[in-house]
Amino acid sequence: MKNYHDIRREYGNEVLDEAHIQQNPLEQFKKWFEQVIAIESEDPTAMVLATVDQDNVPDTRVVLLKELAEDGFVFYTNYLSDKAKQIEHNHYAAINFYWAKCARQVVIRGKIDKLSREHAEAYFASRPVASQISAHASIQSEVIADRKALEDKMHQCEQRFKEQLVPCPEYWGGYKLIPFEIEFFQGRDSRLHDRIRYRLVQGTWLIERLSP
Repeated sequence: MKNYHDIRREYGNEVLDEAHIQQNPLEQFKKWFEQVIAIESEDPTAMVLATVDQDNVPDTRVVLLKELAEDGFVFYTNYLSDKAKQIEHNHYAAINFYWAKCARQVVIRGKIDKLSREHAEAYFASRPVASQISAHASIQSEVIADRKALEDKMHQCEQRFKEQLVPCPEYWGGYKLIPFEIEFFQGRDSRLHDRIRYRLVQGTWLIERLSP
């Protein structure tokens, strides 16, 4: 059996320093992301979304970033899902991007707002038809009997929407996480990583370096 202690690597000497970063963290994210997508071919938009349930117990799952707005990070989901219920209970959440090949992370904390119906419908219309139909076939997080039950529901929905536009379900839409704190993490050799944190203080982004 593999000894977990032996699973390790060095992260390189890529530098993150205060002299070459943007003053606005969303602009810094955009700069990093443009570099990342040239290197990370597998799911560069994947991010871990952390919320808490009604008992204040943490929960996480991977969702996909679908838009970088001027003031936040946009994703879409089923409003009947566990994550949506948790967001309704507590509007504060965190997201984490990890890009292994670049040895980079971005950790973001903020408040989540629900997007407008018009925004949701516009994005839904851009999705592949099979993905549109699956949004009708699956009530996310609901207990089902087995895989066949899901596939049968998908087939029923395919027949229902055959040769017609698939409408955006009323229970489906988008959220935007508006950050008040963003940390950029650049892995470096010997675990002497670069960590730069932006904190929103009275409307101004304060930039700080953190010890690794």
